[in-house]
Amino acid sequence: MLGAVADDFTGATDLAMMLRASGHRVVVTIEDAQLSPEQRAGVDAVVVALKTRTAPVADAVSRSRAALARLQNWGATRFYVKYCSTFDSTDRGNIGPVLDAARELLGAERCVVVPSLPANGRRVREGLLHVHEQLLEDSPMRHHPLTPMTRSSVAELLAPQTAHEVGEIHRPTLLEGADALRDALAAATAPYLVLDTETDQDLRTIGAATAADVLVSGGSGLALGIPGPTGTVEDWQAPPPRRRAVLCGSVSAQSLAQIAHAARTQPVHVIEPRAAAADPSAAVARILEWIDAQDDAAIPVVCAARTREDVLSPDDSLDPAATVETVIADVAAGLVSSGRCTSLIIAGGESSGAVVGALGATVLRIGPEIAPGVCWSLASGPDGTPIALALKSGNFGAEDMFTAAWEVLA
Repeated sequence: MLGAVADDFTGATDLAMMLRASGHRVVVTIEDAQLSPEQRAGVDAVVVALKTRTAPVADAVSRSRAALARLQNWGATRFYVKYCSTFDSTDRGNIGPVLDAARELLGAERCVVVPSLPANGRRVREGLLHVHEQLLEDSPMRHHPLTPMTRSSVAELLAPQTAHEVGEIHRPTLLEGADALRDALAAATAPYLVLDTETDQDLRTIGAATAADVLVSGGSGLALGIPGPTGTVEDWQAPPPRRRAVLCGSVSAQSLAQIAHAARTQPVHVIEPRAAAADPSAAVARILEWIDAQDDAAIPVVCAARTREDVLSPDDSLDPAATVETVIADVAAGLVSSGRCTSLIIAGGESSGAVVGALGATVLRIGPEIAPGVCWSLASGPDGTPIALALKSGNFGAEDMFTAAWEVLA
């Protein structure tokens, strides 16, 4: 069995979708959940969804180690550390410290570093990470409020986060095939090796060359290169249609574009962080009342911001991101527990984790793809009610996703 840890919920479902596409029977579980033998029966891969991307380093390491140990106990023999395809991190971590801990726990001599996801325009060329042909440092990720990405060399991004050497293997070696790449990996002395990756064929070459590695790391794209037993994928059935809603905690450029597109035809409510921090319950009640007031056919969008100017920076008295996350989680819980909604789009990794926790969901069944890196999943609430969730990374999905994704549920 393949055991994977992902640093947020959207990353976990993204990875699970890719594993499903490459022939794995896969489930996603939250970090503290215990999967019964029955839940693990017939499963080729388990992805543990953590909430560690921007957590304190020691906390991220501790939770990642615990999840990997749990996967070992469940029978995993190969392991995958999944991070964002834009390598979201700072010089302190958390990617490097988590990889160091994983290598130590698993006894892995080396680990490839493969953030590329060609289907979403993330490619590593001569060691430099590109986002839709822009260098990472020139992309909108340069202005990310928590992890501003001001360099494009993946090795230079990782090096300050670990005491170990970081090397590179460029694409000419990959083009020679899996055997040549396997030989280059064996000859390298660096414990971490950043691999150029520009196409899905490159991912398949990496997957074949690292088939015997106990540990690999990357974005979700690498999963396409890891073939699994081609078992029968379970039928996926959407819950009965009721009100739909979008809850967006992300303030990425793509999420803001998606909100702007939805606003042409759908009602939009922006959370006011200061008022919400002063009285979270009142803020949640106001939002639920606002949703109730919309037409039944509408798709209400509740968001942290509509424009970049709406985004507040943290100060001593306010953590806007944490406040928005709490409000979104409580709104989701209110919508589901009251029976108002059976399907939600949640945008933003931290928000997605908070919502899944608030709903009491412990296992997600992966359903149909909406866009590269985004799929519907099926969870069960505390009373067993089926809930369709699309957990979306802030950077993923087309501009019309908030209005078009529902067609896949039909």
